[in-house]
Amino acid sequence: MVTSLDDAKRIAIASKLADMKEIQALLMENEQTLMSACNDEEIRQRLQDMLEDDRKNMGILETVIVQYGVKGEPKSTTQEMVKSVKRLMQGSELSLYEKFAQHELLKHGQTMSGLLIHKAAQVVGADVEAAITPLNTVNFENRAHQEQLKGVLEVIGVRELTGKEAEQGLWARVQDAVAALSGVAGSVVSRTDDEMNIQDVIRMDHQKVNMLFAQIEGSDNPQKIQEYFGQIYKDLTVHAEAEEQVVYPAVRSFYGESDTQELYDEQAEMKLMLDSIKAMSPSSSEFKQQVKRLKDAVMDHVRQEESTMFAAIRNNCSDEQKERLATEFKAAKAKLQERLAATMK
Repeated sequence: MVTSLDDAKRIAIASKLADMKEIQALLMENEQTLMSACNDEEIRQRLQDMLEDDRKNMGILETVIVQYGVKGEPKSTTQEMVKSVKRLMQGSELSLYEKFAQHELLKHGQTMSGLLIHKAAQVVGADVEAAITPLNTVNFENRAHQEQLKGVLEVIGVRELTGKEAEQGLWARVQDAVAALSGVAGSVVSRTDDEMNIQDVIRMDHQKVNMLFAQIEGSDNPQKIQEYFGQIYKDLTVHAEAEEQVVYPAVRSFYGESDTQELYDEQAEMKLMLDSIKAMSPSSSEFKQQVKRLKDAVMDHVRQEESTMFAAIRNNCSDEQKERLATEFKAAKAKLQERLAATMK
């Protein structure tokens, strides 16, 4: 029987990620609502830019959730809060300033949730850190949005209170703060959709499983070894099936029949090894030896994919095609994760 790493700490992180996804959808809806309610063209443009960032960040969140591989549900309190905020944002109880203030608070909460998950991952395990790495992009951009919203709040607040225009001192300081934040964050802040392509998503899987192999190598606790192998079993099974459903059929025409078939054959051998190890006791002397054989086979497979297959994809697929493959691959993984979880109950 496969013992997974779905312990209380990991499930708590999964629930927090699900909360973030709920809030991310709310942020996007708010930005559309605020654009409709605001006549200031510059502020409308800033909201449009935020909306584009948030649509991209929703995709990143979905990627993180699939890479993490532990199913979580948003808390009932989060769902109720979302309903309440939607009602207030769409109603007339709040002024425009108060609606922007509510939006800025949500951005702050989303930033803190992302940072909390990042810190929790450092405590729970290296494989969790590997899975949630793209969340850094969401955290930095939410922080930058907060700075912009401070300037928006001053402009709209002064108008509501006095009917006059605010001095632009704070607005200028906000621009300086955003520029400084971007400088600290580097390319993370300016990361665009086309960087989250099929190669990136597959590479993230490879990094995570390599971390799990390292955890097994560094442990002498049979229970922890069994748990780490259980996560490897789940991740590799889903990864392989998703590649065979989505990636390999797409690359066969330009990667070549024999090279593509070699990838299928390697994964068939890997699945046999996974099932063989699953039947062994983690306390047996042979368990780690067989895991080492599995790691060697997986890393050989990884090297082929990340060198020749990735090069073939770069040379033969447009950015749009690579993004579409990433989306299809993540969707296939999500379905396979649910199916595997149901069979393991």
